[in-house]
Amino acid sequence: MTPPPPGCASLGAQRARVPGPLARSRLPLRLLLLLRLLWTAAATQGHPKNGPRISTVWKGRAGQDWVDFGLAEPHTVLFHEPGSSSVWVGGRGKVYLFDFPEGKNASVRTVSIGSTKGSCLDKRDCENYITLLERQGEGLLICGTNARRPSCWSLVNGTVESLGERRGYAPFSPDENSLVLFDGDEVYSTIRKQEYNGKIPRFRRIQGEIELYTSDTVMQNPQFIKATIVHQDQAYDDKIYYFFREDNPDKNPEAPLNVSRVAQLCRGDQGGESSLSVSKWNTFLKAMLVCSDVASNKNFNRLQDVFLLPDPNGQWRDTRVYGVFSNPWNYSAVCVYLLGDIDKVFRTSSLKGYHTSLPNPRPGKCLPDRQPIPTDTFQVADSHPEVAQRVEPMGPSKTPLFHSKYHYQKVVVHRMQASRGETFHVLYLTTDRGTIHKVVESEEQERSLVFNIMEIQPFHHPATIQAMSLDTERRKLYVSSQWEVSQVPLDLCEVYGGGCHGCLMARDPYCGWDQGRCVSIYSSQGPVLQSINPEEPHTECPNPKPDKAPLQKVSLARNSRYYLSCPMESRHATYSWRHEENVEQSCEPGHQSPNCILFIENLTARQYGHYRCEAQEGSYFREAQHWELLPEDGATAEHLLGRARALATSLWLGVLPTLALGPLVH
Repeated sequence: MTPPPPGCASLGAQRARVPGPLARSRLPLRLLLLLRLLWTAAATQGHPKNGPRISTVWKGRAGQDWVDFGLAEPHTVLFHEPGSSSVWVGGRGKVYLFDFPEGKNASVRTVSIGSTKGSCLDKRDCENYITLLERQGEGLLICGTNARRPSCWSLVNGTVESLGERRGYAPFSPDENSLVLFDGDEVYSTIRKQEYNGKIPRFRRIQGEIELYTSDTVMQNPQFIKATIVHQDQAYDDKIYYFFREDNPDKNPEAPLNVSRVAQLCRGDQGGESSLSVSKWNTFLKAMLVCSDVASNKNFNRLQDVFLLPDPNGQWRDTRVYGVFSNPWNYSAVCVYLLGDIDKVFRTSSLKGYHTSLPNPRPGKCLPDRQPIPTDTFQVADSHPEVAQRVEPMGPSKTPLFHSKYHYQKVVVHRMQASRGETFHVLYLTTDRGTIHKVVESEEQERSLVFNIMEIQPFHHPATIQAMSLDTERRKLYVSSQWEVSQVPLDLCEVYGGGCHGCLMARDPYCGWDQGRCVSIYSSQGPVLQSINPEEPHTECPNPKPDKAPLQKVSLARNSRYYLSCPMESRHATYSWRHEENVEQSCEPGHQSPNCILFIENLTARQYGHYRCEAQEGSYFREAQHWELLPEDGATAEHLLGRARALATSLWLGVLPTLALGPLVH
């Protein structure tokens, strides 16, 4: 049986009696009517079934899974190496080292990184905000704003050594859009080098053979999202791909404000032959990323984040690119692309707006033996940098993997194998509400099946998620806010109630039923019972039907007012209160409140009897609660009234914020 919420525990006593007059004096009719009105309004709002099935707060193990900063850190950057128990976080004037040893208490120590404030007394951002942490040999490279004099430091064995000013490694302000990519001895950056000059954003090679930058006309106010190096079949053909969004050149009032792009550069680009091209990337091309659902006429133009999932067989063309997009209403979609498709678009497409034959070599082509790009080729690419063909999502339908009314901001993806060897991709998406959605993707005959397993609140103090890192070796998520860093397990099987049926209905590929418990596949000694069947996973359980809820009794006076509360564990289920054979109250999927409430405003002889809360989720049916309301025999139960008043207060305080925030969030 699902346990009643706090404040309702005393209703589970074998038998209690409530005198009517006192009950009426404690629960005024106006309050009950207003609560009922609010409840009805809440039931008309909510999430569709592509929202999370359940919601949970990750409390962690005391002292082991979360550590706070001690003070607010408005800007943080997180660095974590897979398999390590350490998490480095850059803050304001210091670097935090969090350690999460397995089975032991977490710890934190800090390293101060001073700033030079002398020339910044009359400006904003006169602190040293750390914006970059990167492994460098045996130590850690640390770069920060340094009171608007971007500088770097080296941290080795607890000793900090200043490396002086490093323009391009850190921005002048922590609010500036910045992206830095390391590849061996080469460093690429989107950060401007001058505070007042060079305000046009560029993609630069700031360390390597030749310093190069993109032409000022090829991007319009870009916001850079992600960059990666792709090693192709021939070394000279290695590419740099970077993802960004920019202002739409189409100024039609009906056109979207932003366009999402992917750009390519040849890693071996040596610049051009002429004075105009010698210091510029000569192999730059860009393409539009399409993420739209034709069937519902929904377009998602604003790229938020990108995660690259390498092919397990090492085939670079089969690397998946997961992109999170939003639209002007802050609805989101996830589209998945293949690097091979992106590469093909750049190799074969004509140039947008260019209607004559292309020069040889064609724009964007990488040349062997460090050959410079001919001037004619550079001029065509520089004046027509966009290819005509657009990059579409993978799959026959060319549509999003899924779209949602939630506003997603960051994504990481874990490729994992379930107990029977099936491969699943599990997406962890952060929302603008400071929560994480866990979404499983499985493939069946070239068709992706997607299920939103749960919403996770990862912090003790709810706050925006500033950074997130996935560790597939330790099977953990590391997330940071302005207040704390939290370590969240990928499995979280203990949150699923309802026995075998509840465990399998979660459709969580990390979890299965074994020896009477819902357990992680990683902690079990052998195969566990799993069914990721999207329709009827519960049918795999040995017992065909879940256990019925135990009977609870309560005695009430005639003409008193009362309500029954049933926790709604699954947001995908319909919960109904049934009195004898009649349905008295129904709460549909997406119901905003955590409980389905049945109000009895005036208890008559007909309303005594048995009440059952029943949950229906597809073909899965279970009895969540069973109450019997009995006529009172004149005794009193003051303790019950106290609990009833507490429940009324909690409902009142819980429903109002939900309704107030609902229109803002959705």
